[in-house]
Amino acid sequence: MHAYRSHTCADLNAQHVGQAVRLSGWVHRVRDHGGILFIDLRDHYGITQVLADPDSPAFAEVEKVRSEWVIRVDGEVKARDPDLVNPKLATGEIEVFIREIEVLGAAEELPLPVFGELDYPEETRLKYRFIDLRRESLHANIMLRSQVITSIRNRMIEQGFTEFQTPILTASSPEGARDFLVPSRLHPGKFYALPQAPQQFKQLIMVAGFDRYFQIAPCFRDEDPRADRSPGEFYQLDMEMSFVEQEDVFRAIEPVMRGVFEEFGQGRPVTPEFPRIAFKHAMLKYGTDKPDLRNPIEMQVVSEHFAGSGFKIFASLLEKEGTEIRAIPAPGGGSRKFCDRMNSFAQKEGLPGMGYIFWRDGDDGMEAAGPLAKNIGPERTEAIRQQLGLDKGDAAFFLGGRPESFLDVAAKARDVIGEELGLTDTDRFDFCWIVDYPMFEWDDEAKKIDFSHNPFSMPQGGLEALETQDPLEVLGWQYDIVCNGVELSSGAIRNHRPDIMLKAFDIAGYDRQTVEDEFGGMLNAFRYGAPPHGGIAPGIDRIVMLLAGAENIREVIMFPMNQRAEDLMMQAPSEVSAQQLRDLNLRLIPQD
Repeated sequence: MHAYRSHTCADLNAQHVGQAVRLSGWVHRVRDHGGILFIDLRDHYGITQVLADPDSPAFAEVEKVRSEWVIRVDGEVKARDPDLVNPKLATGEIEVFIREIEVLGAAEELPLPVFGELDYPEETRLKYRFIDLRRESLHANIMLRSQVITSIRNRMIEQGFTEFQTPILTASSPEGARDFLVPSRLHPGKFYALPQAPQQFKQLIMVAGFDRYFQIAPCFRDEDPRADRSPGEFYQLDMEMSFVEQEDVFRAIEPVMRGVFEEFGQGRPVTPEFPRIAFKHAMLKYGTDKPDLRNPIEMQVVSEHFAGSGFKIFASLLEKEGTEIRAIPAPGGGSRKFCDRMNSFAQKEGLPGMGYIFWRDGDDGMEAAGPLAKNIGPERTEAIRQQLGLDKGDAAFFLGGRPESFLDVAAKARDVIGEELGLTDTDRFDFCWIVDYPMFEWDDEAKKIDFSHNPFSMPQGGLEALETQDPLEVLGWQYDIVCNGVELSSGAIRNHRPDIMLKAFDIAGYDRQTVEDEFGGMLNAFRYGAPPHGGIAPGIDRIVMLLAGAENIREVIMFPMNQRAEDLMMQAPSEVSAQQLRDLNLRLIPQD
């Protein structure tokens, strides 16, 4: 028999009754039932109940074991009584009567429990991550992550993509986030950078003549953490294709995303065909380019109903250029209590409040109520109700001004209304593509035109559009893929022509020399025959977070950092020795 096990803790069933077996694992739980000691023995695969009574030769040793000790047991498989069968366990039909036990690894008192799903401080969980990972839910999340990556890899290969690896030590490039820099010992005073993404390399792979590339790529960005963003590093499905238009990229990646979410979504419906929503429409209807389409609420512009009305705040706002009034319908929200609560929500978000109207029973049928209704009168409130398609028991909330001043709050309010009124279906996956992003935007602080999304995207209309259109009207072949309000990735058809690239950067205020200095490697490659190409890079961590139903991305990463970008388990970042600094020709500047 094997030194440690003949079976795993998920293998045994009624067919093994009467067999002598050997199991090894962790003591998940110990129970004393009237002198009989039961142990739930756990390994990577599952749990088996083992037991010893006072007649067992191993009973005295079994009495000594404690939670999370690693033990080996030899014993005989017995059938459980029918009324004691545990259908929740794969091994629930049987138990193992212990004949011999060996302690392979004793455990000190635990800093956090493994049995159960108790809520422990994150600092403790991260410091003792190797123990935290033994917990059932976290263990399942990490296994899910591995299975998702395997599925993605297989689906990409089936579509004719080839996996290549790109460098980890590379040159620093201005990509929007701060680089992690690595000092060079052989080249004093010079630094490598860890790649924020394999963006330039994957485009160079296309220039080199490889047609369909992908990689489960590590990316490194020195940026602040968020609930949906891990500090330091993350992984993405990086892909690029040659001789393609936007729809070709969509046709390649959409089946992969849909297939993965159908495979691991536990029966939850997945969007059969991902809708295309223009950026300007997304901002109008949802207030964000990351809309949660499980929520049916769509905002509408209702400025005409307030222009010249008795509600002076909105009426005077509309006299200023670039302002409008937006309405957020709230079917079923027609109570003063709910309306006041949403008004308080807006105030907490930094706005003076949200105006509202709700419709209720009146003396002569349905009537509009609320401060706005009194100010603008019954004709205008009725016109608003009809435009929004609302009825008795419904409400509408209103925000006004320049859209950029209130859209963030409007988008959050839409989410809150959908959740609180039960309008948002939380048991499905709703995907969409956000397309037609503006190529440029006006930077009010710098008083100049700058890139709005991705400077390396091909403008719709090519060079002619850049030369003849108002830059703020030019759209890019840029797109995002969004699921349940979470942006999974941005992508683009790339600008592969040096003349178009130089013109685009010129519009954004970058002279030719600056472009040559900062992006000379790619620009030079494009001068030697570059195919039209495009791609995308969905985030692995966010995909798994959605599938696992996790609220925080750290719940799907094996060894994450904390909110301060610290690895509490390995104590990183850490100080280095004076000799290491000398080897790198570095000197630390004392901090005040």
